[in-house]
Amino acid sequence: MMSQEGNYGKWTISSSDESEEENPQPDKPSASLLPDTGQVAAGQPKYTCSEARKAAHRRKLEPVKFSSTDSASEASPCKRQKSGSQEDLGWCLSSSEDELPPEQQQEQAKDPRVKEEKGPPSPRDRAARGAGPHGPPTSHGFPDEEDEQEMSGEGQDIWDLLDKGNPFQFYLTRVSGIKPKYNTGALHIKDILSPLFGTLVSSAQDESLASGEGPGITQAWGGHPQFNYCFDVDWLVRQYPPEFRKKPVLLVHGDKREAKAHLLAEAKPYGNVTLCQAKLDIAFGTHHTKMMLLLYEEGLRVVIHTSNLIREDWHQKTQGIWLSPLYPRIVHGTHGSGESATHFKADLISYLAAYNAAPLKEWIDTIQEHDLSETNVYLIASIPGRFQGNQKDNWGHFRLRKLLKAHASPAPGAESWPAVGQFSSIGSMGADESKWLCSEFKESLVTLGKESRTLGSAAPLHLIYPSVENVRTSLEGYPAGGSLPYSIQTAEKQNWLHSYFHKWSADTSGRSNAMPHIKTYLRPSPDFSQIAWFLVTSPQVRKIPWRRKWQPTPVFLPGESLGQRSLAGCSPRDHTESNTTEVTQHPRIAGANLSKAAWGALEKGGTQLMIRSYELGVLFLPSAFGLDSFKVKQKFFSGSSQEPTASFPVPYDLPPELYGDRDRPWIWNIPYVKAPDTHGNMWVPS
Repeated sequence: MMSQEGNYGKWTISSSDESEEENPQPDKPSASLLPDTGQVAAGQPKYTCSEARKAAHRRKLEPVKFSSTDSASEASPCKRQKSGSQEDLGWCLSSSEDELPPEQQQEQAKDPRVKEEKGPPSPRDRAARGAGPHGPPTSHGFPDEEDEQEMSGEGQDIWDLLDKGNPFQFYLTRVSGIKPKYNTGALHIKDILSPLFGTLVSSAQDESLASGEGPGITQAWGGHPQFNYCFDVDWLVRQYPPEFRKKPVLLVHGDKREAKAHLLAEAKPYGNVTLCQAKLDIAFGTHHTKMMLLLYEEGLRVVIHTSNLIREDWHQKTQGIWLSPLYPRIVHGTHGSGESATHFKADLISYLAAYNAAPLKEWIDTIQEHDLSETNVYLIASIPGRFQGNQKDNWGHFRLRKLLKAHASPAPGAESWPAVGQFSSIGSMGADESKWLCSEFKESLVTLGKESRTLGSAAPLHLIYPSVENVRTSLEGYPAGGSLPYSIQTAEKQNWLHSYFHKWSADTSGRSNAMPHIKTYLRPSPDFSQIAWFLVTSPQVRKIPWRRKWQPTPVFLPGESLGQRSLAGCSPRDHTESNTTEVTQHPRIAGANLSKAAWGALEKGGTQLMIRSYELGVLFLPSAFGLDSFKVKQKFFSGSSQEPTASFPVPYDLPPELYGDRDRPWIWNIPYVKAPDTHGNMWVPS
């Protein structure tokens, strides 16, 4: 254990926490992040995940109750904070909580401050109910399948939902514990996999026969791909309706070594579940893409979303989903490529081809056979590699820049149109904003049309990230911070970044208390009544210095290789180019949260773009809908006839509210013991 003191008070962290964050081992993932392959230890998640999520899992099972008399004594001795003012404790409280007397704090523990409805019972309360007719509670006290059934939208007409004047096909996931009106029009994974969406086939040949095209030639079929970062295989299988649970499923993942072995063991009981490993040749890249390809007897559907395939991500978090139209099979003998004006088909095929994996090559053939011409969004993807020349514009934030230059409409007074980024995790962003955030990345965000001025743009930048108070008053309470893995080691090095931070608030969608795992970017007008574009994606905010010698990796430039040249275009930590490059600070914290690893960073004097991770999102541009800009929808779920059909449903409140003087961003790996969360608990991460 090591005691540390800084601007945010005094705390104690284990030496392992520090070493994982500051000194990653490039050739071996942290064993502490991996459940035992043969048997999951008591209190551990069944899936591989970050230390932050493991801490949240522990605290759900073993909550530390708040005590106003000596809150610090509830923590283990190594975690006890020194007494003092809020300034001493720094991150723990907002100004409003600093002024509350002890008796009111005790009342908060009894009467949670959740805006919409009382949150779900704690794990201890559930355990007290007894086993009931279904045996012991599953997953160490978490709700079982019957409880999860409440999350599906069986009470709503799915077809009516899909066809009801929603030109964007952008949805939020259902949230347990909020008013029902805020779930009308939202989706659970059970809804997406419902037979009401289509009849899943067992092979590509099945769909060919159903369409009357004949058997054709079909290779061995790997199944419907589920692209993701984190999988709970048992839970995922239960989300399919019984009639589809034997259909073949292909898990596209980025796990290696122990993590891969664990995923294989999880999938082994299911003969219909196979794995496809995404190659991550550049150190500390991640497979962060979240996509489903669903082949029906009736056609093909693409689903791009923001949720891991674990229960927690579909329960009480704010998540986003884009559903494609149902793409019909191209009738044999007809002429036409089935391409859309947004070139979505070609871009999706290029993305899948980058995996260079046999099971996905079969899906390229399947996509070629379908008509995707009704698609009105653009695909924004990242793949690992180093790109030069024209290829630099195909991926990452340069892809976004290219599309905004070609298809976004110039706005009068664009310098006053802010850029907004909203995300759920943050890595090291460097000594100041000029290193990446407000230079090359902001240049992409502020592009608007061919003549737009971007270099040195004065456009404001607003970053939305939950505060401590947001997390404390959330539906999940402090454990919601497990999916917000911002560390104290990183935070203390970049106080400059926090001046850009705005609180999470989502009254428009009833989700102010559902912490965001969604990641979005947009360009609103100065009065926030219009937006020039909207992007929902997996990349978040992360710039990642580390100390390691160079390793050769391929450059995507025909006929040329880098040979033994340096990889980096800058020298972090005062090192020279010859022995430095950049990787994630933690090998299992999901990539790309405002991230150079995901969005890409320039090297070699700006001639080369380096990307470490797989990422995927969709860009909504007004020009694809015959508009110059989108009006902002006043209420996310409203069906008001007074609002234009093309009003865009931004899932959080605009304008965002800047942090107050005493607001602090959520930091996962220090204690919060001075005020209870909505379940009457404190946060002691270990």
